[in-house]
Amino acid sequence: MDLNDDQLLRYSRHILLPQVGVAGQARISAASVLIVGAGGLGCPVALYLGAAGVGRLLLADGDSVDLTNLQRQIGHVSAAIGQNKADSLARSVLAINPEIEVQPIRQTLVGNALHEAVAAVDLVVDASDNFATRHAVNRACVLLGKPLVSGAAIGFSGQLAVFDPRRAESPCYHCLFPDHADEPELRCAEAGVFSPLVGVIGAMQALEALKYLAQVGELLVGRLLLWDGLRSDARVMKVPRDPACLVCGQAGVQAG
Repeated sequence: MDLNDDQLLRYSRHILLPQVGVAGQARISAASVLIVGAGGLGCPVALYLGAAGVGRLLLADGDSVDLTNLQRQIGHVSAAIGQNKADSLARSVLAINPEIEVQPIRQTLVGNALHEAVAAVDLVVDASDNFATRHAVNRACVLLGKPLVSGAAIGFSGQLAVFDPRRAESPCYHCLFPDHADEPELRCAEAGVFSPLVGVIGAMQALEALKYLAQVGELLVGRLLLWDGLRSDARVMKVPRDPACLVCGQAGVQAG
């Protein structure tokens, strides 16, 4: 797509980057992204992708803004308490960049609704806070061949990875974290979370998403980034694809 004069000015600091340029920004502006979750991770992801000019954002969340969210969920304000998170975050994104399209989805995506939303975009960002949703989003992305940027944060620790089912060497989320439905999980409401941590991980999710859309740099495909906020230390681990994976392995693909 061609950029108009206002867009050339708004995105000029991207365009000045030789790795991005006009062509890379045009790719960003022509793209569509689904963000699953409008909480601690989803807020910085949506704000940065919106500010960067992603042409169409789908924001999915069935929860309402609560007073306890405001310590870290920077896309919401006190006046939004009691309102749907997708609606609240959409307003914040549009306040930064009214030129893009932002579609709030006021429900938790499951089944056909999840598949339809994934099928309608170029990239999916998982900013949810529970394993059930992460595994459902991963299965939909594998089935439909959509790249997935996955992040998680709790306490002072965060993690980030990119999964691209179109690459033969790429693992999927299930390769890394097999689905154990009966396994207990810690959530922020029980364990707590240091407020800037979700900003750090969410910003890195936005970074990977924009790199993918602009076609620049090297993505975290086949690698898992672990961030220790207490030590300000990052480790990157290689994650191989599991040929016996029930989701992206040969048996899983055939079953799908």
